[in-house]
Amino acid sequence: MTGLTILMIGVAYLIGSLSSAVVICRLYGLPDPRTAGSNNPGATNVFRLGGRTPAALVLFMDIFKGTVPVYCSYWMGIDPIALGFIGVSACLGHIFPLYFGFKGGKAVATAFGVLLPLGLELAGLLIATWLAIVLIFGYSSLAAIVAVSLAPVFTWFIKPMYTVPVVMLSVLIIIRHKDNILRLLKGEESKVWDKVRLK
Repeated sequence: MTGLTILMIGVAYLIGSLSSAVVICRLYGLPDPRTAGSNNPGATNVFRLGGRTPAALVLFMDIFKGTVPVYCSYWMGIDPIALGFIGVSACLGHIFPLYFGFKGGKAVATAFGVLLPLGLELAGLLIATWLAIVLIFGYSSLAAIVAVSLAPVFTWFIKPMYTVPVVMLSVLIIIRHKDNILRLLKGEESKVWDKVRLK
């Protein structure tokens, strides 16, 4: 592993550590998403807590912080496997943010941002998959799990040389959703449009 790759892994983690949900909620005077709602600092929970605008800002920022380090590394000529480690590092920053007590989110939007440099075809397939599952079942977590599970399959047909890095990313996101999987199996998972009643 080259010095440039190691540097970009560190940069990706530091960028990923910026918790968009916490920052946006503070700006909008909303409860801390780590301790309110689903206790997950992500766009879906911010949507429940504060509505569309803050959720959209969180979504954009979370995608952006995944795209920037991977896109820069891609144009630096870093090889596919190393790009996988850089992408995973950005997601680990989101999951265990250095600046916010290592308590972060599920990294779904950040993972999507990591995959964006691979092409609009892949992005479109992932968005279509996520939307279809949400519209049919209403669960953001289920949509994320299905989308990331299919991501390596889509990648194999679009840019097969990146399949292994995408598998690495998918496994991380699925593991991060273990609690959601258990709640889905028990029928206890909240749907996207469920609003939170604040005390």
